Amino acid sequence: MTTSLETSSEPTGPGDVDALAALLRGRRVVVLTGAGCSTESGIPDYRGPGTRARARNPIQHREFLARPEVRARYWARSLIGWPRFCAARPNAAHRALAALEDAGHVLGLITQNVDRLHHAAGSRRVIELHGALARVRCLACGALEPREQLQRRLLELNPGFSAASAESRPDGDAELHDDAVRAFQVAACLECEGTLKPDVVFFGDNVPAPTVQEAFALLEEGDAFLVVGSSLAIYSGYRFLQRAVDRRMPVGLINLGECRGHEWMEVRVEARAGEVLPRLASVLGAG
Repeated sequence: MTTSLETSSEPTGPGDVDALAALLRGRRVVVLTGAGCSTESGIPDYRGPGTRARARNPIQHREFLARPEVRARYWARSLIGWPRFCAARPNAAHRALAALEDAGHVLGLITQNVDRLHHAAGSRRVIELHGALARVRCLACGALEPREQLQRRLLELNPGFSAASAESRPDGDAELHDDAVRAFQVAACLECEGTLKPDVVFFGDNVPAPTVQEAFALLEEGDAFLVVGSSLAIYSGYRFLQRAVDRRMPVGLINLGECRGHEWMEVRVEARAGEVLPRLASVLGAG
């Protein structure tokens, strides 16, 4: 990206909430959130500290569409991972962002997360870049089904299927051995018996153009940009930092670990979102 904006100075030290508050005070803030906003709710991430060494590769969009055995493996893992995933509750970071929106400091959220925890915390204007695991979509007819309803159907098709010791993975997934999924029965669409897919953007797929346009429109309304819990490693989120820089919007960051484009961020706080955001809300009078 080419920009005339000068890069910022050395990053602000951990916990410097006052500097972040000064950057955002009196401005309409658009927030981009990533997996680091939900890890404190017990949902694993792909790129957080300590994750890369143990994480397997995420499911690929093209393989899910082309290979029945990949779909069977996904739904078997999801059957085990879903109860743990949907049991997650908003943490202090989600609640603080909702309070900041209520107080008029935050204009809206663009989230890379698929867990609906921002909604559960009370945030009203939320754009879900990667969709939501709470829905399942038929690839043939487009019919939607609640994921919780599909869970019951999968259990009926696979009585006795269990892997209580399976390790949780990001996005409602779980790690299972091959033997556990060979006989797994996949549910079909109730309307047309077509192939079902979680209503999320898998790796290798594109964010729907209307969703991208909606997110850019929100960014155009704001005059400050805050990244929370995202490494911005993938373009679906990084493009909004690019646009914010091009618009000369002040940019802040709350994140543990590396973040792509950090040189354009004026204030960087390397700490957990659940520790920083409630303090930020308090300083700004929204706590």
